[in-house]
Amino acid sequence: MNQFLRLHQLTTQFDHLLQEWGGALLNLGLRIFVGWQFLKAGMIKVQDWEGTLSLFREEYAVPLLPPELAAFMGAGGELFLPLLLITGLFSRPAALGLFVVNTMAVISYPQLWKFECPAAINDHLYWGLLLLVFLVFGAGKFSLDSWINSYYKRNQST
Repeated sequence: MNQFLRLHQLTTQFDHLLQEWGGALLNLGLRIFVGWQFLKAGMIKVQDWEGTLSLFREEYAVPLLPPELAAFMGAGGELFLPLLLITGLFSRPAALGLFVVNTMAVISYPQLWKFECPAAINDHLYWGLLLLVFLVFGAGKFSLDSWINSYYKRNQST
């Protein structure tokens, strides 16, 4: 039993560092990864706006919105919200907004549900799960939200 406890202690001796810094670095890396996916999609939409409008008119079936408004909102969300998520400024509202954009993409593009496209639906699933993690746990230590909170706490007591 003593050997087991020593082995356990060896494997957990750096937990405090990993929890404080490792998790913050992982969070930052995942925010950059997910944000970049949406930012790329938004840049592609803006680069060929006529093609984007055509896709929203003919391919995508966004419920309740005219295609032009849906294209504008989709591209705007994919360009603005990732910047907030990556920097960690208003990260929870940004994650929620991107979760909605992601959900709308899955709902409005029925080709994702066909068996020819399992990787694409999986990508959306993974992005959605990561966005839920940011929504629940926030942006972590390496974020503007964290900096603003610590600044506010320091200046509130003076």
